[in-house]
Amino acid sequence: MGEILGAITNASDAILLGRTTFEAFAPAWSTRTVEDDPGAPFFNDTTKYVVGSHEPNVEWANSVHLGPYDPDVIRNLKTETDGGIYVSGSGMLVRGLLEDGLVDDLHLFVYPTARGEGDRLWKDGEQTKLALKGYDVYENGVVHLNYGPAE
Repeated sequence: MGEILGAITNASDAILLGRTTFEAFAPAWSTRTVEDDPGAPFFNDTTKYVVGSHEPNVEWANSVHLGPYDPDVIRNLKTETDGGIYVSGSGMLVRGLLEDGLVDDLHLFVYPTARGEGDRLWKDGEQTKLALKGYDVYENGVVHLNYGPAE
């Protein structure tokens, strides 16, 4: 799984996060070094764009607050960014991106645990047509599904 996550982040030149996820990631990643986690340089050195009505309550190097969700701002960011834009967590943000057709790749890591609670990626009755681009199955039972927009 680390190799797949590394490939995804290596193809990305920016990080886009919702404010809540940003506020959870900042204290967890900002003090990590490459010795702690090989992903630390990506999360700490890459420009992070934060979507949210309020300024984040924490600081983290290389971060830019974009303001409330605006699909046109995200479209411009996609145009101005040379590589991919990495999004992690940020359920409300991802729902908006899916609804506005702004997702090129959706990587889902499905763990073999059913909880039956928590936020859903889609609202009841909502549909987004996707095409399976690839998948991986790991010995621990986790399945990585890579989807893109359906043609």
